Amino acid sequence: MRYLITSALPYANGPIHIGHLAGAYLPADIFVRFLKKSGEDAIHICGTDENGVPITIAAEKEGVSPIVIADRYHKIIEKDFNDVYIKFDNFSRTTTEIHKIISQKFFMRLLEKGYIDKRESTQFYCPNCKRFLPDRYVEGTCPYCGYKSARGDQCEQCGRWLEPTLLINSHCKICGTTPIQKKTVHWYLRLDMFEEKLRKWLEGKNWKDNVMSELMKWLKEGLRPRPITRDIQWGVPVPLKEAKGKVLYVWFDAPIGYISSTIEWAEKRGNPELWKDFWMDKNTRLIHFIGKDNKVFHGIIWPATLMGYGEFILPDNIPSNEFLNLEGDKISTSRDWAIWIGEFARKFDPDYLRFYLTLIMPETKDSNFSYDDFYARTQAELIDNFGNFVNRTFGFIKNYRGGIVPHPGEMDNEDREILNAIGLTAEGIKKDILSFRFKKALRKFIGLSTTANRYFDTKAPWKTRKIDEKRTDTTLYISSVLVDGLSDIGEIFVPGGSVRIKKMLNLSPRKWDFIKYPELKGGESLSDVAPPYEKIDKEKIKIEKRRFGMEGKPEEKEKEYVTIDDFKKMGLKIGKIVEVTDVEHADKLYKLTVDLGEEKRTLIAGLKSIYTKEELEGRNIVVITNLQPATIRGVKSEGMLLAADSGEVISILSPDKDVAPGTEVR
Repeated sequence: MRYLITSALPYANGPIHIGHLAGAYLPADIFVRFLKKSGEDAIHICGTDENGVPITIAAEKEGVSPIVIADRYHKIIEKDFNDVYIKFDNFSRTTTEIHKIISQKFFMRLLEKGYIDKRESTQFYCPNCKRFLPDRYVEGTCPYCGYKSARGDQCEQCGRWLEPTLLINSHCKICGTTPIQKKTVHWYLRLDMFEEKLRKWLEGKNWKDNVMSELMKWLKEGLRPRPITRDIQWGVPVPLKEAKGKVLYVWFDAPIGYISSTIEWAEKRGNPELWKDFWMDKNTRLIHFIGKDNKVFHGIIWPATLMGYGEFILPDNIPSNEFLNLEGDKISTSRDWAIWIGEFARKFDPDYLRFYLTLIMPETKDSNFSYDDFYARTQAELIDNFGNFVNRTFGFIKNYRGGIVPHPGEMDNEDREILNAIGLTAEGIKKDILSFRFKKALRKFIGLSTTANRYFDTKAPWKTRKIDEKRTDTTLYISSVLVDGLSDIGEIFVPGGSVRIKKMLNLSPRKWDFIKYPELKGGESLSDVAPPYEKIDKEKIKIEKRRFGMEGKPEEKEKEYVTIDDFKKMGLKIGKIVEVTDVEHADKLYKLTVDLGEEKRTLIAGLKSIYTKEELEGRNIVVITNLQPATIRGVKSEGMLLAADSGEVISILSPDKDVAPGTEVR
């Protein structure tokens, strides 16, 4: 089996932040590292997306050419990835000549086969800027969730795909002028012609629920032709004389960048035809790692494009992650509410970021980066667990065995069990990785490290060295084998520390299937023994929190408390659910009719995958009654119920006694 792994092409209009890393790049890197360590024929393809509106907007703000922006951020982004050990077999750009040629070839092939047609449409035009406004040049209020800074192509708040004309109070992003509508001509991809073929193709997929639910929702609502050209000067020109001044829509040409980048990779290897083995051979598994807002593009538009062209394999899987928030708030580059990975890697060991982001990876739902949690869990589970086991084992060997790994003596059942645990852990992690369960895989790695520390404590070599040298030698040998095994496994998660450990052992990384077999025989010399990780400087954490306004200055109070008056502002009342119905076109939402004593209210709650209607009807709940109403999927929600969320289990909060609806919670 051959693997072609891609990560979403980042826009070359800014550096990479932790949300990007947790969404499409870190999981892909872990996956590819595992495949290569397992001896699989796998390549990781990416590059910067340098066409389209995001680049021109950044260029106009600075008053420079778009290529200046693209050149600058291509270098920055490539360095950002290197700083956190993200490896690509090829990291290209969509401004290359080969990308232009391949993209135009796709357009013409689809046009000739009748999958693209020309249509007149009405588009926003800015009378002040004197130009048509592509979707990202238009901002306004989302008609679905009320978010006031929605873009003309998509709402970042609710994730709905939009058209600029749907926005409320729309305005030009550059000058703020209210646009007018004028007629123009564009070319449309006939997605409707692929609807049944896409449905049959997707029905055979066992993909993550958060991906399938989104794609099947789109198919259920029906596919419509989508414009794939834009009225701007920057990008891949539409290869038609009548389309002068128009370029291909960036979301049509960007996925083609995976192909052009692979072609570039093959040429660099001196085998220009090699790329075809990865894109045209059915024995290749094509896997796209993407973020939450890219599902439709990669799961519907891109497969339809490939189907229409007719020579390429289709995606085997699209393991999309959800959003990563920062301290409970949505990451926003415009508000500088983001952690840039280049800056972070200069202040902390990159392994710390890789470790923590894997622990909290938003694999099936949004998750949250917290500086306090980052400090506590990284310190406890990576540094004081894995790092400390390495340090205490090698430190003991250095101090009491002259830096030479001892030869083992006779082994007891506990010794044999702990050695066997290495192989069992590696096998369990393999299953998790191949199922895209990276958090579970990392937990198994941590679990083996915890077991190793427990073994060291139980055998207590600091005691046995005075009374039983052979027992001590066996303990130190097995602990060294554990260190070696952990470093091999850790190479896919925390490569920096794992490389340092291998250097201390004077060993090279092993293939995955050999991790279960001890490579150490005893008698090996250790080199440059030192802790693989330093403790995290708390002051650095405080400085970072202070930058985000989350930590007071040193002379101020260290902690702010919520007052009783603050709590009283929350209108908490007991409500009784009297009716539960489905929300149209929503796989996870229920519409709840709740009795609050003197009134009944409608609540929209994402409980469909957790509770049946029968389990909810007649149940008493706690409702926040003074929240501003929100319209969700066209239904007005007039409050919010309270629930506990452990990250694995969600449970509605209910009073333990039967209380009348409308009773205040104090």
